[in-house]
Amino acid sequence: MSAEAANPGAHSRRRGRPRIDLRRLGRAALLGPTTRDRLSDAIGHVADAHRAHHPDADLAILHRAYVLAESSHRGQFRKSGEAYITHPLAVTLILAELGAETTTLTASLLHDTVEDTDVTLHQVKSEFGAEVAYLVDGVTKLEKVDYGAAAEPETFRKMLVATGNDVRVMSIKLADRLHNMRTLGVMRPEKQERIAKVTRDFLIPLAERLGVQALKTELEDLVFAILHPEEYERTRVLIAENPTAGVALDAMAENFRTVLREAGIAAEVVIRPRHFVSVHRVSIKRGELRGTDFGRLLVLVGEDADCYAVLGELHTCFTPVISEFKDFIAAPKFNLYQSLHTAVAGTDGAVAEVLIRTHQMHRVAEAGVIALGNPYASTEAPDGTDRNTGALDQDDEERRDPTRPGWLSRLLEWQESTPDSDAFWSSLRADLAQDREISVFRADGQMMGLPAGASCVDAAYAQYGERAHACIGARVNGRLATLSTVLRDGDTVHLLFAHDTRMTPVPSTAGVVQGGPGAQDAGSGPSPQWLDHARTPAARIAIASWLKAHPEGAAPQAAPPRRSMPVTPDTSPSTTANAVVDLPEATVRLAGCCTPVPPDAVTGFAVRGGVVTVHREQCAAVTRMKSLERRPIPVRWGDAAACRVTLVAESFGRPHLLADLTEAIAVEGAAIVSATVEPPSQQRVRHTYTLQLPDAAGLPALMRAMRAVPGVYDVARRQRPAPTG
Repeated sequence: MSAEAANPGAHSRRRGRPRIDLRRLGRAALLGPTTRDRLSDAIGHVADAHRAHHPDADLAILHRAYVLAESSHRGQFRKSGEAYITHPLAVTLILAELGAETTTLTASLLHDTVEDTDVTLHQVKSEFGAEVAYLVDGVTKLEKVDYGAAAEPETFRKMLVATGNDVRVMSIKLADRLHNMRTLGVMRPEKQERIAKVTRDFLIPLAERLGVQALKTELEDLVFAILHPEEYERTRVLIAENPTAGVALDAMAENFRTVLREAGIAAEVVIRPRHFVSVHRVSIKRGELRGTDFGRLLVLVGEDADCYAVLGELHTCFTPVISEFKDFIAAPKFNLYQSLHTAVAGTDGAVAEVLIRTHQMHRVAEAGVIALGNPYASTEAPDGTDRNTGALDQDDEERRDPTRPGWLSRLLEWQESTPDSDAFWSSLRADLAQDREISVFRADGQMMGLPAGASCVDAAYAQYGERAHACIGARVNGRLATLSTVLRDGDTVHLLFAHDTRMTPVPSTAGVVQGGPGAQDAGSGPSPQWLDHARTPAARIAIASWLKAHPEGAAPQAAPPRRSMPVTPDTSPSTTANAVVDLPEATVRLAGCCTPVPPDAVTGFAVRGGVVTVHREQCAAVTRMKSLERRPIPVRWGDAAACRVTLVAESFGRPHLLADLTEAIAVEGAAIVSATVEPPSQQRVRHTYTLQLPDAAGLPALMRAMRAVPGVYDVARRQRPAPTG
């Protein structure tokens, strides 16, 4: 495949700046500048692109970096036959056109010097500063002679750790891979395929997460051409056979301009052709394509408020497709992307997708983190030097990236627990495959980012790390939920632990107060089933490590036996002198379905054998009896204070729970007439107690005491259908 054939994205690159002839650049690099005071033509293109975004940039450091790169790479050639200096120049030009600041461009010019020439990292640091040296080191590959087959995954690990401290490392790597992919046609087909797969599995998702859409879309097209040549060729023919596809979009764009001009809204309306992969996806989704399907309309305005003004005008003057509306301004994507998405139908019925954003939003949408410039410093360093030129000493000030996304922080955390290269490689691929993120709220109100599809298991390990081994359940939006519950964007998650369902806040090692468990119960731990519900590598690695360290498995989650177990047989009579009915010789029996006790409002119904069954008035059995036209019998409570009641305790299973519950009941002075424990289900256990109380007034205190037992989340009077006899 030729280099041109491996560049299907060329049709959609931004207009106004033609591609530079790399062979001419190589000749210019070898010949050098024509005068002492003039930049070489080779670096001149980079300088022009850089000045377009940063008019006041100091180009002296770029000139020095170019001189070092050109002299160190002199005599080296790429497989395509071009002078090697054309590669760092092309990579730097890509970044310059996206608006990268001076430090990034300096490191980009030098990014292969330490790896492929005699230049040392110490030399780079002494001449260009610690920041430039850090970026160059971040993208420098590890030697295969030292790491063998693990060299590639370990290089990625090293690069990700460096990216965690400075996201500009990954910006340079993405531009480096883009230029390599553009010229991949000189490689053997099997090597093209291997590089394309790594690009697809790792670098394209990273470009998406860092918001660098300009690089991501072209990388997608290049990979598409190599890995799916037949689909690519069909898509290429489809685009070629519709040369006038943009006519419909041109007409709608002109209508948009007229509407917005009459509304007094200053806006720029441009047509954005879809790249190859996007056309392919739309053709699969919609079948036969219309002219408006080959592109989108982009509306650029000055202020956020203008975005909504444009939306209102377009929805008023055209027919909106409501299902296509998305507001990524009020709720930005996790990769910094902001825009309003909608679709409207013209008078001829053609539907056009519309993107509405400010010029600044557009810069970030195209260049992502690259558009942020230097996120670490925007003023002079303590020694008076400009940090953007790389004079900041790494040892003098800690690097902190205020824009570090949550997914990157999570990735850096779990990679530390994965020393094995193969496990890291597969975990990284799985993590990056989850291309959408949700935000959930913790019990303390703080926000936590998780990948879409994450469960309560993932939330537990994201918040508590290994302490989550003791987690036994959660409340999601106030309702009890199992750990397997899949979370949705905006959910509030309150995690519950075996030893304390009330979640006493404890300080974390970072000094931030977090709600969480104290010491973990030695008898608790995750079960193998947790792996089925874990979506994040951090959770899966922690669970797998625990299970490996405890091959005997977690301790039983509940002490009770599997079958219902009577503790004490109920041999007492079914009558009680506490409830009185005005029927001679009638036997009174308290209904087991609602277990009435003083001072409940009650009523009675006669059943077989001269027995009157007493129910609470709100019992469902009362409604059923009345619907059958059964005559209620008045019932009153006698003077006796003692009563019998059946309580149901809902709890999470844990060791010694039955003992703790019976102790709480005994402390309140109640006698257990009978008790049954149902088999555990999804780590939940139901206990049913029939209790004799010396005084009915003590029932509320008894129920509170039972609810206070760790692991118990609800205690209620038994409610079940009773036979009508």
